[in-house]
Amino acid sequence: MGTAQERPGPERGEARSAGGDFEIRIKGRVGQAFRTAFDELTVTVNPPETILHGAGLDQAALYGILDRIQALGLELVEVRRLPGGRGGADSASGERT
Repeated sequence: MGTAQERPGPERGEARSAGGDFEIRIKGRVGQAFRTAFDELTVTVNPPETILHGAGLDQAALYGILDRIQALGLELVEVRRLPGGRGGADSASGERT
């Protein structure tokens, strides 16, 4: 008999390594000096927030970006996975977003 612990699945790391598209919102306007810390992302200033968009980010890349946000003393408002990313958990599980 198999248990949930023995069966591989998206929650066991298969989809975690796949890239996804993410939107990260930071409170306030991030200046040009801070934007260089996020060269791999598209940065949009939309007062009162700055929006970072990353395409094809795996989990390690996402955590690295979140670490940079914290190290720079920026206030994180929201992180969300965008639908239709490349091979992410949403498309693998049929989950509605």
